[in-house]
Amino acid sequence: MKSVSSNKEMKQMAGIQAADLVRNGMKVGIGTGSTVAFLIEELGRRIKQGLNIQGVPTSYGTKLLCVRHGIPIADSMLLNHLDLTIDGADEIDPSLNAIKGGGAAHSREKLIASMADEFVLIADESKLVDSLCTKFPLPVEVIPPSLTYAQQRIQQLGGTPVLRSALRKDGPVVSENGNFILDIGFEQAPQDLELLDNQLLKIPGLLETGLFLGIARKALIAYRDTVKMIVPRKL
Repeated sequence: MKSVSSNKEMKQMAGIQAADLVRNGMKVGIGTGSTVAFLIEELGRRIKQGLNIQGVPTSYGTKLLCVRHGIPIADSMLLNHLDLTIDGADEIDPSLNAIKGGGAAHSREKLIASMADEFVLIADESKLVDSLCTKFPLPVEVIPPSLTYAQQRIQQLGGTPVLRSALRKDGPVVSENGNFILDIGFEQAPQDLELLDNQLLKIPGLLETGLFLGIARKALIAYRDTVKMIVPRKL
């Protein structure tokens, strides 16, 4: 098992190398999570050295980090295109399909990823899996009135939905959109992810899934002593 310090160092390596993808004049979608925090720190350092970009954050937490490190902010509501989006992931398969949503921000993250000419994942090697939904449950965001109905429909699809509980307050996690998060477990990894995604999105009141399918064009994966750029495996 890798130590906490070695995992932190790998995330830092990935975040710093990801900053090399950012060029002057870009509008850059900036994801959420511990690996992205290192990217934000490095971009802030480069901005002090003259880099000129606009950042489009995927969460309030990311927005606050960007402001702290001097990254100019643009509002996605006023944009229809980004040059690049960089974000972390909870699981990544060989085709660079990913699960996101551990931070309950996946609806906005998917929007910002889809707006970009290029979407790049950054992670340490522990996030690599042969099949999605094996190590990490699949998050979905549901509006509160749909909670019980959505849970029933998800069970009919073979999943076990669990309402995510908050750690530092009583009650469930509430997303920045004001909705609940259901974490779906599966006894066996789903074989047809696109079908599953479509079935879930047909449930009334289910806003978005944490499946990022066919969006990422490359990933920067940190290992103990190096960072490798990988591209989707052809199936």
